[in-house]
Amino acid sequence: MKSLTRRDFLSKSTMLAGSAYPAMLALGLMKTVPAHAFDLERKPNGKKVIILGAGLAGMTAAYELNKLGYQCTVLEARERTGGRCWSIRNNSSHTETDRPPVTARFDEGLYFNAGPSRIPHNHELTLHYCKELGVPIQVYNNVNESAYFFAEGKGTLSNKKVRNREVHNDVRGYMAEMLAKSMDHGNLDAPFTKEDSQKVIEYLMAEGGLDADKLYKASARRGYIESPGAGDKPGRIADPHKLADILHSGLMDPDFYNVAEYTHELQMTMFQAVGGMDRIATALEKKIAPMIKKGAEVTQIHNVTEGVKITYKDQAGTQEMQADLCICTIPLPVLSNLDTNFSSDVSRAIDYIAYNQTGKIGLQFKRRFWEEDEHIYGGITHTNNELTQIFYPSNDYLDKKGILIGYYNFNEKAQQVAELSYADREKLALQKGRLIHPQYDQEFERSFSVSWHKTKYNMGGWAVYTSETRKNAYPALSKPDGHIYFAGEHLTYLNAWMAGAFESARSVVASIYGRITEAQIAYPTKSTKG
Repeated sequence: MKSLTRRDFLSKSTMLAGSAYPAMLALGLMKTVPAHAFDLERKPNGKKVIILGAGLAGMTAAYELNKLGYQCTVLEARERTGGRCWSIRNNSSHTETDRPPVTARFDEGLYFNAGPSRIPHNHELTLHYCKELGVPIQVYNNVNESAYFFAEGKGTLSNKKVRNREVHNDVRGYMAEMLAKSMDHGNLDAPFTKEDSQKVIEYLMAEGGLDADKLYKASARRGYIESPGAGDKPGRIADPHKLADILHSGLMDPDFYNVAEYTHELQMTMFQAVGGMDRIATALEKKIAPMIKKGAEVTQIHNVTEGVKITYKDQAGTQEMQADLCICTIPLPVLSNLDTNFSSDVSRAIDYIAYNQTGKIGLQFKRRFWEEDEHIYGGITHTNNELTQIFYPSNDYLDKKGILIGYYNFNEKAQQVAELSYADREKLALQKGRLIHPQYDQEFERSFSVSWHKTKYNMGGWAVYTSETRKNAYPALSKPDGHIYFAGEHLTYLNAWMAGAFESARSVVASIYGRITEAQIAYPTKSTKG
């Protein structure tokens, strides 16, 4: 075999950002664990389980436990199910902690997903439940090179919308030129300041996924050989393939150029539920409807000698309920303010785990101008201002009207925007959005916004772990505290994803089944079903 020279490398590889993933995909080297129905024997035993929260985790736990013969009651504080799996439609109502209730006034048939909007192709359990529950799915276009980059600033290209493809290809080309000249001649045509050089180095480290020593080591960008999940399942990553092997296998040829997304979960193909992601929650609700008590706000959670005692408020007043076991899926910022008798380790963990601040706004327009005028069908425009991201719908293409997600922001920007009134959030979204799409002025009709960290019964988007809380707090909540189990996306390594809720629910169901039947089982159980 001809040896790989430095010039060979530069001529063939520097223009190909992100070619490792399609290489492995083409060779079938990324292995995943197939999703399946539980292979647990039904053993009716009359055990009663109270499940706190009718989000995806709570309803999935009830659905699976009911199959096994357990008597479940699901207490939900809201008058709707689904938790953060929520699609905003006409007449959807919403309450934030410092705002009066508000109701959406969209045209019938239009919606946007206030919570999760994407299903990764590698989240097999989510897709499994869509199939089992009869929820049709469609492709979600997460990557669109026709969308824009928009940077507010003082540079030549600042305050202008630039197509993603222009930025991606120009940057890759210039990087290839700089690296080639540097490698061949030991210098660049123009000198760099120390600050400029550092910026280039930082960009290369981010673009190439380099470590602190500027060395490439395998990361989750290239997939897992053991997927992350509930319990002690952080995921395992394989060693990288040798560059020479990739080159001489043809995996850096033009068929594999322009991989736009590196994050494992955001790599295409992605999906969404047809008609809105809340179709998944609705399908689950139909399976367990008699078990759900809506409008039941939990106030106390206590372990007692023979099981658990739950106190909640409904329209009739204060109620008490007892059962053998409890599964608590209440988001931790809400749970931390309830009256409980948890162990000190559990109480400390609940208080220490932080949640993300995030918000979205849906903007209804008379005309789908992004398609008609700018040929944008799905995908995301990225900005450096308060909007952060604009999402274009991946459904109902060529229809007359549509709803854009006018901003999807996080952390400090989300916090700043959340402090605005609903009217001022709309004003901000339109003000910043028209810099990219001047059609906003003529086509806008109405809006609806949600700030999850201000939303009653949520108080955050999703759990955000540090290395310390993952090490010290996560384990305390990953096991039962007396008769109480904890479940939700926050009890997995799949934070923010619906898959986290599903994985966690199954893990807890398996644990309860093993506890009651004294069976020695491990999740996931093996089966050829599903």
